Amino acid sequence: MTAATHSPLFSPIPDSADAVLDGLDPEQREVATCLRGPMCVLAGAGTGKTRAITHRIAYGVRAGIYQPSSVLAVTFTNRAAGEMRGRLRQLGAHGVQARTFHSAALRQLQYFWPKVIGGAMPRLVDRKIQLVADAAAACGIRLDRGELRDVTAEIEWAKVTQTVPADYGLAAAKAGRETPRDPAEIARLYSLYEDLKQDRSVIDFEDVLLLTVAILQERHDVAEQVRAQYQHFVVDEYQDVNPLQQRLLELWLGERDSLCVVGDASQTIYSFTGATPDYLLDFRARHPGATVVKLVRDYRSTPQIVHLANGLLAQARGRAADHRLELVSQRAPGPDPVYTEYTDEPAEAEGAARRIQELVASGVPASGIAVLFRTNSQSETYEQALADLGVPYQLRGAERFFDRPEVRKAVIALRGAARFGGNDSLLDDAVDLPSQVRAVLSAEDWTPQPPAGSGAVRERWESLAALAHLAQDFAAARPDATLSDLVAELDERANTQHAPTVQGVTLASLHSAKGLEWDVVFLVGVTEGMIPITYARTDEQIEEERRLLYVGVTRAREQLYVSWALSRSPGGRPHRRPSRFLDGLRPGSAGPAGRGLPGVFGGIERGFAATAGAAEAADPMGTAGSSVPRRTRRAPARCRVCGRTLTGGGELKLMRCEDCPSDMDEGLYERLREWRAEQAGRSGQPAFCVFTDKTLMAIAESVPDDEYELARIPGVGMRKLRRYGADVLAICAGQKPGTETGQN
Repeated sequence: MTAATHSPLFSPIPDSADAVLDGLDPEQREVATCLRGPMCVLAGAGTGKTRAITHRIAYGVRAGIYQPSSVLAVTFTNRAAGEMRGRLRQLGAHGVQARTFHSAALRQLQYFWPKVIGGAMPRLVDRKIQLVADAAAACGIRLDRGELRDVTAEIEWAKVTQTVPADYGLAAAKAGRETPRDPAEIARLYSLYEDLKQDRSVIDFEDVLLLTVAILQERHDVAEQVRAQYQHFVVDEYQDVNPLQQRLLELWLGERDSLCVVGDASQTIYSFTGATPDYLLDFRARHPGATVVKLVRDYRSTPQIVHLANGLLAQARGRAADHRLELVSQRAPGPDPVYTEYTDEPAEAEGAARRIQELVASGVPASGIAVLFRTNSQSETYEQALADLGVPYQLRGAERFFDRPEVRKAVIALRGAARFGGNDSLLDDAVDLPSQVRAVLSAEDWTPQPPAGSGAVRERWESLAALAHLAQDFAAARPDATLSDLVAELDERANTQHAPTVQGVTLASLHSAKGLEWDVVFLVGVTEGMIPITYARTDEQIEEERRLLYVGVTRAREQLYVSWALSRSPGGRPHRRPSRFLDGLRPGSAGPAGRGLPGVFGGIERGFAATAGAAEAADPMGTAGSSVPRRTRRAPARCRVCGRTLTGGGELKLMRCEDCPSDMDEGLYERLREWRAEQAGRSGQPAFCVFTDKTLMAIAESVPDDEYELARIPGVGMRKLRRYGADVLAICAGQKPGTETGQN
C-alpha cells in the first residue's frame, strides 16, 4: 500500500487558489505560498512532502503566478512521477510536466536530435548487462554472473560521476570503492563497452543524460529554447541526486533561481550508485538567501514508531546525521514495536507468516502489510511460508503490473466495451461505472469472491480485483465519469507504470520499499552481517546501512515487528546477534557505549575479538560508524583452545596454536580441497590463489552457516567472498556447489 492510498488522488477539485491551501499545516502552507526565489524543503519521513510541493505548484498555477507549461517537476521513479501528475490534476493544475530525470532528458533528446545531430536517434537499450558480457568475451576476461552484475554497476557509477574509462582507476580509489575486479580490467571493459555501443548504434540510460548535457552545454540556442519553455523547477528526493543529474539541472536552470528542492539527508540510501546528499546540504551555500523550511510533523507513524526512528538517528554519525530531523508524530498512540528472536531463518519466516495470517483474519487488509528484508535472496523463504498458510502476497520488483497478461487482456476488453458503449450486451444490466467494469471483468472469468489457495490463480484474481477497486475510487471522485474516461486513466497509468494497489502482502527489499508505506511492517533478518551487510566496512557505508534501517522503520504506520534469527538453518550454531543498530533501543539491550552483552551475544562479541589480529577484523567490537570511538590498539588474538596469545600468520588464520587439538571436519576439508582444485584448473591459477590450506582448514573447523560467518575467517576477503562464497557455503551445508560461482 502506498502513500497514494491515503492521499486525495480522486478528491473534488478545489474551486479557487485559496482553497488549494485548505488543510495544510503551517510549514506546508509556507512551502506552498513561497513562490519566488530558491527554496529548500527539508522533509522527514511521513511529513507530507509530496502534498506540500504539489500544493505549491497548484497554488502557483491557480493564482496565475505560474504558467502550467513552464513548470517542470522532477522525481526519481515513474510511479512517483505518475502520482505527482495525478495529484496535480486533482488540484486543477493541468498541463504541468512531472517526470523522472531520464524521462525529461529523453524527451528533449528525441526532440533536438534531428536538429543538432541529424538522422535517427540510436536505439535505447533497456539492460546493459549483455553488452558488458560481450565486452568481457571480446577481451578474454571471464566474469561469473555476480561479477558481471558488479562490473555493470561500476560502469553505471563511472558514467553518472562523469568519469571516462582512462580515469576510472584513479576515481574509484579516490571514492574508496571496493572494485569487483582489478580497476585496470574494469577500465578496459568500460572502454570496450563504449566501443560496442557505438558499433551497434545503441545508447544506454546514462547516455540519455550525458548526451542531453552535452547538447545543452555546446548549443546555446538549444539551451535557451529549453529555458524559455521551463522557468520553474521542483526536484523531489533531492538527497538522491547524482553529479550527472545535478549538472543537467544546472543547465536547465541557467542563471535563474526559481528552484524548489525537497529531501531528507537521513534517507540517503543510494550512494553506491553515485547519489550524494551534499547538493541538498549545500543548497543554501550555492543559493544564498534561499528559503529553508523544515517539515517534521509526522502524519504517517504512531509515536512509538517515530520514537524508534528518532532513536536510530540519534546514534548516527557523519554529515547527514548532523542535519537529521527530529520527527514529531501527529497520530494517536499505538502499540510498541515487537522484537522477536528466532532459532533459525525458517522459524523466523514461519513466525512472521503466522502473525500475518492472524492480522488478516482480524480484518487488516493483506495489502496493508509488508515484509521487508535487506537482500532479494531472502524473499523465497517468506514466499513459501505465506503460500503454505494461504496468505496472498506480491513480490515488489517482479513483473510490472501493466505488463501482466491478465491486465493487458482486461484493459483491451475495457477499451472495446467503451468503444461500443450502450451497444455492448455485457453492459445491459450495469447502471454505473463500477458495475460496468465488474461486468467486463466477469467476462474474463473474474468473480467478486477470491479463489481458494494461492499461487498463479490467486495472483491473477488479485490483479483484476485491483482494476475493480480502482474503478470504484475513480467513480467516487468523478460521478459523471464514463468507461472511456477510466480507460484513459488506465492508459495514463500504464505509460507511467503507476499501478493500482494489489490486494496481497508485499514482499520487498528495503531499497525498493523507499517511498511506500503500510499499516503493518515486518522488518526481518535484522542481524549483524545482514544489516549492516557484511561488505559495509567504512564508516560511511555503515551509516548508510543505518539509514536503510531507518527507511524500513518509517514505512510502518501502526504496527512494527522486528525480528532476527540466531542461525541460518535448523540445527545450525546460534552464532548470530541482532543488529548493532538496535543496541539501546530494543528492550534488554545495552546502548552503543555499553556493548559486550552477556549470554549468547557476549559469546559473539568474543568471537569478534578473537580475530582482532587479522586485517578482516580491524573493528573487533563491531563499532564502525557508531558513536563509540574506534580503538587505537587491538586486543591480542588468543588461541580458542588454550588461550595463549597468537603471533604467527598460520595460527591467526586457524585461531589456535599449531599444536593444539583440531576439531576439523576432515570430510569437509577434503571436499573443499577438491572444489579448490577444480576452481584453480578452471581459472589457470595456482590452488593457493583460490584459498590457502590454512584458510580451508579454518573453514572446515568453523563450518560457517552464512556469509557473515564466512567473512569473519581470516583469508576470506570481500572479493573472494563474492566470487566463491556461495560455493563454499553450499559445500559446508552438504550441498553440491553451483555450476557458476559468485551466485550469492
